[in-house]
Amino acid sequence: MNNSVTVLAFVGMPGAGKGLCVEYLEQKGWPSVYLGGITVDEVKARGLEVNEINEKMVREELRASGGMGVMATRTIPKIDKLADEGNTVVVADGIYSWTEYKLFKDKYGDNAVIIAVVAPRGLRHERLAHRPVRPLTPEQVTSREYAEIENTEKGGPIANADFTVLNNGDRENTYSQLEHIINTLQIS
Repeated sequence: MNNSVTVLAFVGMPGAGKGLCVEYLEQKGWPSVYLGGITVDEVKARGLEVNEINEKMVREELRASGGMGVMATRTIPKIDKLADEGNTVVVADGIYSWTEYKLFKDKYGDNAVIIAVVAPRGLRHERLAHRPVRPLTPEQVTSREYAEIENTEKGGPIANADFTVLNNGDRENTYSQLEHIINTLQIS
């Protein structure tokens, strides 16, 4: 177990605001790793267009061949490398499955701090429809929500998170909640 690093690992449904939280913490100088980047990189490596259909196909194939923890097992070495470089805090963007949750907790113990980001469904759908990169239709969002709940057991990490951030529209309130978590953990 690497006790020298605190891993702030975010989980949440699509459009909840994980990216907003990660960006805020990156501005503090903390590096981040993006679990979803494993899928995007594989889509590109296959010469496919990066879109919801191809991402879903690749994500499901990766999990079918590498297990439900595949994104975590491919990300943990990146976190360890950042810790070896002297980083005491690393932000992990996007735990999806219960298996990934357990892998992070097994590897880092209490230093794996799981933070659920939640927002009302309608607001999440609105955000995803208007995001500048890879916007989604309501049908695509619903499909992804169902897949994440049914196929990746995403509810477990959200329900069992160490902290919950309600991101219901006011950025300053979201940032204040993150500051409270940082202060509670006594990290800087």
